[in-house]
Amino acid sequence: MSSRIEKDSLGEVEIQENKIWGAQTQRSIENFNIGDELIPDEVINAYAVLKKAAAQANAELTDFDKEKASLIEKVCDEILDGKLNQSFPLKVWQTGSGTQTNMNLNEVISNRAQLLRSMTLDETRFLSPNDDVNKSQSSNDTFPTAMNISAYKILRDKLVPSLENLKKEFSKKSEDFKEIVKIGRTHFMDATPLTLGQVFSAYVSQLDHGLKAIENTLDHLRELPIGGTAVGTGLNTPEGFDKLIIKKINSITNFEFSPSPNKFEAIAAHDALVETHGAIKQVAVSLMKIANDIRMLGSGPRSGIGEISLPANEPGSSIMPGKVNPTQCEALTMVCAQVMGNDVAISIGGMSGQFELNAFKPLMIYNFLQSARILSDAMESFRRNCVVGITANKERIKAHLDNSLMLVTALNPHIGYENAAKIAKAAFNNGTTLKEEALNSGLLTESEFEKWVKPEDMI
Repeated sequence: MSSRIEKDSLGEVEIQENKIWGAQTQRSIENFNIGDELIPDEVINAYAVLKKAAAQANAELTDFDKEKASLIEKVCDEILDGKLNQSFPLKVWQTGSGTQTNMNLNEVISNRAQLLRSMTLDETRFLSPNDDVNKSQSSNDTFPTAMNISAYKILRDKLVPSLENLKKEFSKKSEDFKEIVKIGRTHFMDATPLTLGQVFSAYVSQLDHGLKAIENTLDHLRELPIGGTAVGTGLNTPEGFDKLIIKKINSITNFEFSPSPNKFEAIAAHDALVETHGAIKQVAVSLMKIANDIRMLGSGPRSGIGEISLPANEPGSSIMPGKVNPTQCEALTMVCAQVMGNDVAISIGGMSGQFELNAFKPLMIYNFLQSARILSDAMESFRRNCVVGITANKERIKAHLDNSLMLVTALNPHIGYENAAKIAKAAFNNGTTLKEEALNSGLLTESEFEKWVKPEDMI
């Protein structure tokens, strides 16, 4: 394939003729051929929003050429429309500041603008990647700005709606099951009764607290460091640039970002991302517990607990005919495990910023976006393919309830703990019922037992 030569401050670089990136992008491709993970599309799109907003702000605050600003806006719109997706090939495992991704955007915008003006890539650039596209910016403030924009957007557009929908579905089930009395279990052992609706109400509460935890972190995440340039001082930016560019970003995204009140913090550390992902991890912890509960409550169907029935979505075994497995629970719990692992990586990344720059930025945002993406998808799949179709196995629930020895707890106020314990132990050792052993004890009458040991009154 034919190639062309492009130059940067280090010299000449050979690039395939059909690629519209520049020298620094090509150097990154060659120097960081590590793994398959690419900078996520969400970050690229956030960068396009940022570059478009920067062009608009520069045109208003400086003598920046209006045609140049217009061309930058046009190319950014093409990026946001997905027309240039093949032009962003860089790996996550690159420089920790994300400089090469920033330059990837700068070069693509510059070269695409050249083509839009019907000029060739062998001619002097009308738009300079550094002086024009990167005007009033640094990689050190643009990459974390793109991080926060992409993180906030995926939460608002994807994760929070999925979480709210799952919470609503559990709430419906809690209402549907509110009259079904079942035996409780603590330490995997029989405990006192509650309703199946009460069990599901706990799941609703867990998810509600998870939503609140995420919401409580968003003020920090909405703070953008753009305008801080290299170390937070704002060197080489016009006065008011930070406020105006964020106003432009908000106009494009319909979100409400604000200038970071301390850009030194926002460039040197990414505690906002650590904090928000911690809330996402909290949701994953809750979902791990919930999914495992549901898997165990549906176990069997004949040799396990079997108190609820899960939808049969696909055959569960290649050798055991008729077997159905709790596959949605398994998928969700695997995703939760991945999110918890991502949280470790993000925490290490967050603590590893030295002096005026955190240089773990690509790692942190890659893991954050993966967590939000897969957890959203898993919750939606779990809701649609499992929770919606859960039914109560009332006969099995009643059998377990009637067979439980822990109903004896209702006798404590009447005959005392020690006497009640003797009745329970006798029933267990003799393979008899609580009622039989209660009457054998001579401590109460049949009518008193019927009056006092009523599961529906114990909830």
